[in-house]
Amino acid sequence: MTLTCLIPAYNEQDRITAVLQAVLDHPLIDEVLVIDDGSTDATSAVVRRSTARLITLSPNVGKTAALARGLAESSGDLILLVDADLVGLSPTHLTALITPVLSGHADISISLRDNAPTIWHLLGLDYISGERVLQKSLLTPHLDHLHTLPKFGFEVYLNSLLIQHTARIAVVRWPGVISPLKSRKYGFWVGVKGDIKMLADLSRAAGTWGLVRQVVRLRGMRV
Repeated sequence: MTLTCLIPAYNEQDRITAVLQAVLDHPLIDEVLVIDDGSTDATSAVVRRSTARLITLSPNVGKTAALARGLAESSGDLILLVDADLVGLSPTHLTALITPVLSGHADISISLRDNAPTIWHLLGLDYISGERVLQKSLLTPHLDHLHTLPKFGFEVYLNSLLIQHTARIAVVRWPGVISPLKSRKYGFWVGVKGDIKMLADLSRAAGTWGLVRQVVRLRGMRV
């Protein structure tokens, strides 16, 4: 089984280097694709200085469409999804996330970061985590549909596919790994607006009660 790592990125020049250092040359990762989703900073220039393959999009199309492009150009049997802004990520964290799927113990693995909301730690699942490992074949029949989803609708749509296929889910805790709040990256008000837009996209993709049902169903599918 070969594995492709997809890293969607938007204005992450200050953070993506640390993520690339953890991902590149990892013995379980065969290909690394960074999808620069219309960044206005030096994200693409930073990636070009590495050995990762760069896909540049213009204008910004949103995370879902960016991942659809990356999936279409990936060659791996397995897909590792990693956000570009993670702090504290190490090759050990990646191995822990990849192993349950590579070994056949689970159909998908989902990270649970240190700074995930407390409720997700109590429930033992972050249902919108951006770090996952799964079979590419789960998504390839749906690439065209991904382009019709809201910008932040990818994870909840993937959740619906997992429920449809009764996938076995491994939740992998990532001690020491955090994802910076939007308010810290972009400023308070811009961050708040970004969070509101993300929540709106999640509701558009699955419906408010649909999101609740996803959490309940996914928790019961953990292995």
